[in-house]
Amino acid sequence: MINRLIKTEEDYTRALDRIETLMDSEGGTTEADELELLSTLVEMYEEKQYPIDLPDPIKAVKFRMEQLGLKQQDLIPFIGSRSKVSEVLNRKKSLTLSMMRGLNKGLGISAEVLLHEAGADFPEGFSDLEWNRFPVAEMANRGWLGADDYSSERNEELMRAFISRAGGFKAVSAAFLRQGSSARLNAKADKYAVSAWCLRVLELANARPLRNKYERGMLTGPALKEIARLSYFTDGPLLAREYLEKQGIHLVIVSHLPKTYLDGAAMLLLDGSPIVGLTLRYDRIDNFWFSLIHELVHIAKHLTRDKQIIVDDFDLRRHEREDLDRIEHEADELASSSLILKKYWERISAMDSVPSKEVKAIAEKLKIHPAIIAGRVRLERNNYRLLTKLVGQGEVRRLFNEET
Repeated sequence: MINRLIKTEEDYTRALDRIETLMDSEGGTTEADELELLSTLVEMYEEKQYPIDLPDPIKAVKFRMEQLGLKQQDLIPFIGSRSKVSEVLNRKKSLTLSMMRGLNKGLGISAEVLLHEAGADFPEGFSDLEWNRFPVAEMANRGWLGADDYSSERNEELMRAFISRAGGFKAVSAAFLRQGSSARLNAKADKYAVSAWCLRVLELANARPLRNKYERGMLTGPALKEIARLSYFTDGPLLAREYLEKQGIHLVIVSHLPKTYLDGAAMLLLDGSPIVGLTLRYDRIDNFWFSLIHELVHIAKHLTRDKQIIVDDFDLRRHEREDLDRIEHEADELASSSLILKKYWERISAMDSVPSKEVKAIAEKLKIHPAIIAGRVRLERNNYRLLTKLVGQGEVRRLFNEET
């Protein structure tokens, strides 16, 4: 008697032979129980070894059309234009998720048939997203989507794969500027473009795990000042990245997308690893160092499981309404004081004019780049014609050109 799972063809043949001898067993007998058990074991083996192939999706659509007496034009509400229907039925275009959902709802063809995968169902998660509002063409052009055959009809599929690489829907909810995010954001910003930029930063950080784990409390005041002093060196931005990675903090450079108006962001990966994301939209040394230290303050003091992403447009710093945002005001203050010691800044502020020679002398005493002082003078005096030659225009992006 076979009373275990059938694993080989020999077991299968023996079971079939035994079933044949038991076919006339009377109900309620030991033989009938054995027949029932063997039949179940054989069925399980056959399902595993000889699965029934799902029908081809296009053949299934054509069969359903024939059943219902439909013509190609009747599929337009589900697939799109007359030309798209023709291309799909002639296998010149693949079915998209949007088309499949339409055919499922309109013709009653199951998801597993349309997806051609047993037990499959249409993906869920953020069903209210308008996939066509993402800047997918620009993202594809930059190579973010890993697709050579970009088509706007595939926006949902491409974006879902992109989101998956960024950590999946559970990990990136805050990237859509919903719960778990905070934004110092221009009113003209396109939130779908901002979300796409955040997702790219998350994707790159996920693809490059760090050896060391960040421990909260590492980014003390002295540590921030130590990072600021790396600006003294020509390759300071690269030294800063190396330093941060040893502390378990990602530094990711991703050029801004149109309509994002972003300078940077502080983020958390699903495992709690922090990220500083920078755009370098103003390719200046002063902008790099203020943006970096500002986001590090957010990591040290403001990022939590309930606030996983903070995005920043520093053009808004001089707006009065920004003073109402406690965490941004705190990050501004701590970043400024970490970059330039208070007593030195008070000395600079008292000057009617700030000559380049004085900026360089103070920078040398502080062992920081003169651009940091020049940039703050320009901001505080709201005069961007001052000290232009000291801010290091065009001196940062070239260091990170492989990432931007």
